[in-house]
Amino acid sequence: MAPPLDTRPALSGLPLDELTNIIKPLPPFRAKQIFRWIAGGARSFGQMSSLPLSLREDLDRRFLMYSSALAGRLEDPGGAVKLQIRLRDGVKIEAVLLSDGGKGETRRYTACLSTQAGCPGACVFCRTGSLGFLRNLDSPEITEQFLFLRALVPGISNVVIMGMGEPLLNLGELRRALSVLTAPEGLALSPRRITLSTSGITAGIRDLADRGPPIRLALSLTTADEALRRRLMPLGRANPLSALKDALVYFQRRGGGRVTLEAALFSGLNTRPRDAAALIAFAKGLDAVVNLIPWNPVAGLEFEGKPLKEPAKAEIEDFTRRLKQGSLKVTRRFRRGRSIRGACGQLGILNLPEEPGNQGLGEAD
Repeated sequence: MAPPLDTRPALSGLPLDELTNIIKPLPPFRAKQIFRWIAGGARSFGQMSSLPLSLREDLDRRFLMYSSALAGRLEDPGGAVKLQIRLRDGVKIEAVLLSDGGKGETRRYTACLSTQAGCPGACVFCRTGSLGFLRNLDSPEITEQFLFLRALVPGISNVVIMGMGEPLLNLGELRRALSVLTAPEGLALSPRRITLSTSGITAGIRDLADRGPPIRLALSLTTADEALRRRLMPLGRANPLSALKDALVYFQRRGGGRVTLEAALFSGLNTRPRDAAALIAFAKGLDAVVNLIPWNPVAGLEFEGKPLKEPAKAEIEDFTRRLKQGSLKVTRRFRRGRSIRGACGQLGILNLPEEPGNQGLGEAD
């Protein structure tokens, strides 16, 4: 029989104003102390030494510090780490720490965070999409992913909202989490070092443009062939390319800055000359850079009865050349995290080795 669900509120992902309200009648300065302790890496209320012992004990009775726990971990020689995180209801998600491959103090780290358990997008080339949709994550469950990763490497400089799920379908809770991550009183991350990747939710892009936060935007375009995109990415049926283009133009007119057009590449499927021409036409009028992502293989994934294949080097180079001839800025996604199934499209294996000790954070049962 499963243990009863612990329903105590978790403080880790509460914006400062919400934290102030939830701990009343304690004065606001206590909320600031707690907020700073969490941002500073405190692992329990007992470690908050600037608080009276009686208050620490009371907080421990009334609240959770973390609502989730580390459950498993994989690491590759290049510095990438994938964490499996168990939520309080037993659902598991994944978060990834990526390194740019630099040496010593020049190495930079990026945290890749999830916003949903599973994903409703059902993109045929994505492991997470094959799991179906379980539920949205709340602000503590999103924030704690960063805190777990930051416990491994204190100097994380960038965040990408590119993990499990479609972030624009959980924008409310994501906004709460980002307000915690960017709060000057706490973690103080720069919004311009945070990038959200969406499969193309038109209403969400416009909402982000209108109400912020002022983070960077990436569109998982994959192909600018409307019919092909709808077959590869079912969410495209409700979000046609013409509406997506209009939303991106609106986003930039509202001050959103350069957008990234991400294209996962599949051999013989979306790397043809006409695919390059369609992508060039879609990008016209946008301040955009195209990020090419050779498909990271996932066993068992097929498109219309045929196994998906990553393109050969010559195929990628020819496609890149055609895009550049069309005056597009083009970059290539490095395959970091691939050996631990932590690269783009690979999240959701959910059978990682158990994590011994759990770093003292959110101890798993």
